[in-house]
Amino acid sequence: MGEQRNMNITRRSTRRVPVGGIIIGSDAPVAVQTMWDRLVTKDDVDSVLKEIALLKEYGCSLIRFTVASDEDVPIIGEIARKSPMPVVADIHYRHTLALGAIAEGVHKIRINPGTIGPAWKTREIIKAAKDAPCAIRLGLNGGSLPKEFSSLESGEAMVASALMYADIFEQEGFPDVIVSLKSSDPEVTRRASESFALQTDYPMHLGVTEAGPLIPSVVKSTYALTRLLEQGIGDTIRVSISGSLQEEVITGMEILRTVGLAEQGVQIISCPKCGRARFDTHQFMIKHEQKLHRIRKSLTIACMGCPVNGINEARHADIGITGSGNRVIIFKKGEIVREVTPEEAEDAFFEELETLL
Repeated sequence: MGEQRNMNITRRSTRRVPVGGIIIGSDAPVAVQTMWDRLVTKDDVDSVLKEIALLKEYGCSLIRFTVASDEDVPIIGEIARKSPMPVVADIHYRHTLALGAIAEGVHKIRINPGTIGPAWKTREIIKAAKDAPCAIRLGLNGGSLPKEFSSLESGEAMVASALMYADIFEQEGFPDVIVSLKSSDPEVTRRASESFALQTDYPMHLGVTEAGPLIPSVVKSTYALTRLLEQGIGDTIRVSISGSLQEEVITGMEILRTVGLAEQGVQIISCPKCGRARFDTHQFMIKHEQKLHRIRKSLTIACMGCPVNGINEARHADIGITGSGNRVIIFKKGEIVREVTPEEAEDAFFEELETLL
């Protein structure tokens, strides 16, 4: 089936943190996560759960929700109880919201102690999480760091802050902690994460925060995340995109597959259009890309425009489609299996794809 890359990455040895039904850390699979992007009311729960199930098909392993008010707490609790993947509650400012979310059964809390307030509030959250049990992500962003580290460079300040806050968790005897150090600058994110990884055994969540719309986000995130993942650093990732949740998950999975850290799912290769094209690759991918990305079997799928970039250059593909004159060719491992009219092409392609699933 599809080619698998093996970059011989040795994962960093960390503590293993249970989060719902999955494990974060060490040799557990690197988890792709996303964050729900709109307000949720009690009337939205069923539709939210359906979309979470769809995100799981794309390869998502965790989903985070903002908990900003008392009204949010029971809603997120209901979602957590019914969700097909672990649910994370994102808390700022009011530590009582964290206590409520933990009581409702969320699987992980994300806090930045810098926005929670005095240390005793963080300690109360830790105690509740220990009793539940519930994992905690200690998530620091470059824009919300303690004033005592203001003289340091942004990355150094994040590392110093994370070490200071982590000491509180150690004092409380709470091991189930995941740490993230995020900046909108991918190089700052990379350096800070490398530094923190060398000094601790905490699992790490990776991401470039506020990375922008699709193209800038993919470029920045790929730069920072691949350089860290290739060093064995990173146990969960999120690609923050000013766009759809599906795009975030698909991009995250593609990054993991590219560095050899994810085996399941399709690898799609497709050519840009040129004057030789006899098959509209753009329209085919626009219409079917997300459907193809939901396939969890390891396959290489080629969508090519003409014979030059078609069968020969995509000979390794498990299945491909390309144009030739006024016909469309379906091929597998370089061998033609169907030759059809453009009107028949999509049905023929998916019929042949089905035989591989």
